[in-house]
Amino acid sequence: MAGQLGVLNALDVAKTQMYHFTAIVIAGMGFFTDAYDLFCISLVTKLLGRIYYTDYTKPKPGVLPPGVQAGVTGVALVGTLAGQLFFGWLGDKLGRKKVYGMTLMLMVGCSLASGLSFGNSPKSVMATLCFFRFWLGFGIGGDYPLSATIMSEYANKKTRGAFIAAVFAMQGFGIMAGGIFALIVATAFDHKYKVPTYEENPEASLVLPAFDFVWRLILMFGAVPAALTYYWRMKMPETARYTALVAKNAKQAASDMSKVLQVELQAEEAKVQEIDENQSQKFGLFSKQFAKRHGMHLLGTTTTWFLLDIAFYSQNLFQKDIFTAIGWIPPAKEMNAIHELYRIARAQTLIAMCSTVPGYWFTVAFIDYMGRFAIQLMGFFFMTVFMFALAIPYDHWKQKDNRIGFVVMYSLTFFFANFGPNATTFVVPAEIFPARLRSTCHGISAAAGKAGAIVGAFGFLYAAQSKKASETDTGYPTGIGIKNSLIMLGVVNFFGMVFTFLVPEPNGKSLEEMSGENEDDGVEAIEMAGPGTARTVPV
Repeated sequence: MAGQLGVLNALDVAKTQMYHFTAIVIAGMGFFTDAYDLFCISLVTKLLGRIYYTDYTKPKPGVLPPGVQAGVTGVALVGTLAGQLFFGWLGDKLGRKKVYGMTLMLMVGCSLASGLSFGNSPKSVMATLCFFRFWLGFGIGGDYPLSATIMSEYANKKTRGAFIAAVFAMQGFGIMAGGIFALIVATAFDHKYKVPTYEENPEASLVLPAFDFVWRLILMFGAVPAALTYYWRMKMPETARYTALVAKNAKQAASDMSKVLQVELQAEEAKVQEIDENQSQKFGLFSKQFAKRHGMHLLGTTTTWFLLDIAFYSQNLFQKDIFTAIGWIPPAKEMNAIHELYRIARAQTLIAMCSTVPGYWFTVAFIDYMGRFAIQLMGFFFMTVFMFALAIPYDHWKQKDNRIGFVVMYSLTFFFANFGPNATTFVVPAEIFPARLRSTCHGISAAAGKAGAIVGAFGFLYAAQSKKASETDTGYPTGIGIKNSLIMLGVVNFFGMVFTFLVPEPNGKSLEEMSGENEDDGVEAIEMAGPGTARTVPV
């Protein structure tokens, strides 16, 4: 038995102190920016449709054609998927810290560039926007595995779940900030330009080029929080687990963590050498040994994240369509361009404030008491229940008197996504894999999630269209309707609950205990022992 390195043990038993909170803020601001950038696009798609695709002779203002709508909302998700795989792998090859700065610079540059999208025709503006949104997503993708891995490797055993979940919870504030900033911009423009509704005067309802600046400002603001944390990211030392277990530099690990923990730590070079000589710890991602030890775990983390994101993103990106369908947002022709943006932003901010943000922080509060498994199972269960409760009596919810009930139920599905699998699927992959593959495996799990998001976002766009050709949006084929789409999402959540049983429970265990990195050749590996638990068994 090689035993736990002193520097890693010191991190595991460290009392919660200032550096923990600094790490949460530094990694969390990345997530704040990620959420702002990914979700602010859903606020401005209606405005883009009005600016670039309105035909004033038609009774309704313009909307983005189906292909353009799918491209604008989905291209960042495709970029994120690619970024998660690439930067996840790079984080294990070059170290967490080196790659962390690259992703941030990419996010800042592409946020600004998306707002500067140019072209002499609507098509070229949308193409430029999609190009920069793809690379913005690529940078955001890198933030997922790196932030989770850095936080898990810095945290202590007792409160590790809460710390990783707190980084992820900053997403809620990012979504809320997107809505609030859009409200501020919309109010400012509304005060300056008093314009009629589209119905009253189609041409006067859109002031150009003034309103063209609105969506650009909203997209560019995403660069601000990321740029503010760049200096602090660069000052963070590399994590001790990477330095000692992957780079094999015990001296550097001890020196870095002595400064962070403000205690004297010994450099245990002999012990690092001993761990290095232990051949059982050198298996790669595609080896039989990995499949035997962690294959089922990787299957569990990828499938649950995939299924969750189908439901989560289809709800989030198409909130405004659901709000319009139940009458929370009036028909487009009854508003001018700025009022429409204001109403969409207000609805998104209210949902974020009342259900998304509280859900995340409930996870932070309870994850180290209830455990990851219980929270994930409970979340999927309630998401299934509320989806069916919305879908089956859907015609009842559409009536004017029952709309508030619909919004409350809809908010509860969000609450249990966040006090449930949306947080735990992010936390667990950062805890159960070996240090040299941790960032890669987290990236693979997160990329599976983004594949689900793409299915949810693109699939729902078409599926949620009405069955009657007269009621579909311009350019879309008939779909299965919102009711049947919600039933499908309920089924997806049910399968999420089933696959949760493949995921082990890392609560209260050290990272090395979970990944079996302290073990000698042929001694022990982690395996499932019933639902959501882990035990060590001979291999």
